[in-house]
Amino acid sequence: MPDLSAFFASGHAADLVLVVLAAEALLLLRAGRSAIDVALLLLPGACMMLALRAALVGAPWPWIALALAASFPVHLADLIRRGRGR
Repeated sequence: MPDLSAFFASGHAADLVLVVLAAEALLLLRAGRSAIDVALLLLPGACMMLALRAALVGAPWPWIALALAASFPVHLADLIRRGRGR
């Protein structure tokens, strides 16, 4: 059985999710979605994954807070953009 505690403690679990997000971005772009739509859709999650990775590897708390704080304005921009599309 693989050592999952080491996988998570090293931050590689968050890295894996970031790779999946990047693959999703490429698929959405190839499907014809605009780059700004894809960025606004996926960047909040990517910022939260960066915060998770920082927490898992023991980074100082300001780096974790910065990544979490960065996700919020991008999420708001996505909500505003979607609201205008209705």
